[in-house]
Amino acid sequence: MTDAASLTFANGDQTVAYDVSGNGPPVLLLHGFPQTRAMWRPIAAQLRTRFTVITADLRGYGDSSAPPRMEDMSFRAMSDDMIALMAHLGHDRFHLVGHDRGARTAHRMALDHAGAIQTLTVMDIVPTHLLLDQMTTPIARAYYHWFFLAQPAPLPETMIGHDPDAYFERCLLGFGKAELSDFDPVLLDDYRRAWRDPRKIAAMCNDYRAAIDVDFALDAADLNRRVTCPSLVLFGKDGAVARTLDVGATWLDRLTEMQAKPIPGGHFFPDQYPDETAQALLDFLPG
Repeated sequence: MTDAASLTFANGDQTVAYDVSGNGPPVLLLHGFPQTRAMWRPIAAQLRTRFTVITADLRGYGDSSAPPRMEDMSFRAMSDDMIALMAHLGHDRFHLVGHDRGARTAHRMALDHAGAIQTLTVMDIVPTHLLLDQMTTPIARAYYHWFFLAQPAPLPETMIGHDPDAYFERCLLGFGKAELSDFDPVLLDDYRRAWRDPRKIAAMCNDYRAAIDVDFALDAADLNRRVTCPSLVLFGKDGAVARTLDVGATWLDRLTEMQAKPIPGGHFFPDQYPDETAQALLDFLPG
């Protein structure tokens, strides 16, 4: 398949929206908060000359369905959706790339389904358990939204719902050096369309609640396990995570075969610098 095709896949009672384009070895790209799979369009256009590129909306985001229960928004649940999707497409092994929540989903997928993951790329995160377990004042200041969104319903949903654009656009600008003009206006319109949906606002809050109430314990049980496939850690050199932590060092005891590389920009460097991001992936991915 060469041209992008928007499709849906049912995994149990959830529906995953996804696109497929290109030819070659399969690469799955997973977006983060508060975005959609649209974020990958400029990067996918460069990868699909060598790869079959699959971009998917995580459950609770974009055009995928939004489960009402908090525990159904865990990274394990998101991961299982994607394993089922890739099996449906005939890919029992694939390259895996994730940014932000998509990267946390990818890390969980590489632990739960190691045999399926040929390579792993995580973008601008440190391990979830480490972030929550070793919280410092600078990290808490930069990552306040984790704890705001995790407050019991309907507090954050109600506050965000009064002006979703104001809140989520502030998120786009608040995690590193970024201006709204850094974001492609067509992609930004797709993000806005999704985050204005009250069901998606609630699901995103449940994503952050699940990170604390579900995923933290899952990760605690796996602290001695390592991802053994070749792994790439990319991070925005001007982002909040790089200012507060040595990003590469946080992954040394989680990833056996790892390389780490800064990319210009802040947390949302794939939007700000898609060409540099695509080149880093092309340099890393075999095929």
